[in-house]
Amino acid sequence: MADTSTVDGTKAGGAQRKIFQGWAFDRCQAPSVSTMRAWLASPYRGVGVYFGGRGRHCKNQKHLNKSWLRATKQMGWNVLPIYVGSQSPCVIANIKRKFTIGGNAWAQGRQEARDAVNQARRLGMAPGSALYLDMEAYRLGQRRCARTTLAFMRSWNREVRQRNYVPGFYSSANSGVRHMERARKAGERDLPEVMWFARWNVPPSLYGEKWLDRRAWHPNRRIHQYAGDVTERHGGRRLAIDRNRVDAPVAIIR
Repeated sequence: MADTSTVDGTKAGGAQRKIFQGWAFDRCQAPSVSTMRAWLASPYRGVGVYFGGRGRHCKNQKHLNKSWLRATKQMGWNVLPIYVGSQSPCVIANIKRKFTIGGNAWAQGRQEARDAVNQARRLGMAPGSALYLDMEAYRLGQRRCARTTLAFMRSWNREVRQRNYVPGFYSSANSGVRHMERARKAGERDLPEVMWFARWNVPPSLYGEKWLDRRAWHPNRRIHQYAGDVTERHGGRRLAIDRNRVDAPVAIIR
């Protein structure tokens, strides 16, 4: 897949979307501008950044601000904004359990969606930008937990969409992504518009994921995170990253 970015005619509440097709990396801490410039020697032209959320691990983003976003845009980078909000009550990772969804999942989802949009706006991300909710792997078989998690996500998606941004979703293919496919087949509303699924140690494939119908989230609505915790060196700078293949909306930076 060649790296391309285009503005398509699909509207998000009246705002156009910018579609990126190509290779992207993400990491907990956004790299410095000088590192992003050095990494122009890499095959990547997309970068995932963790811009907000109470469950975000790297809360102190040393470089991520308006100037960083504008500088990376000028270099030709495409930004995938990731929001790590409240996590499923049956989240697997111990480190995320202090950030679980509370007693009113719908209200909490709406509140955190507003926070995501407000933070995106402050960073200069315009309406039409995709915002990706990060829901770490959880025990899908726990039905009560699954219902709570789905309510939170549906509310988050609805509010983000109503505020003219594009609600995307990142999760493990075996939990959150499988859950969204079940919900789609069941006719649930307010589902994410873009699916970013993590399945590591397999070849990159946007339409080869077994838990997603090939006809769903198509076209320009998928990202495959196919490798994680790998180290690469480009332009003399070394980074630990996750690798992604992308055909999806990105941030529109003003």
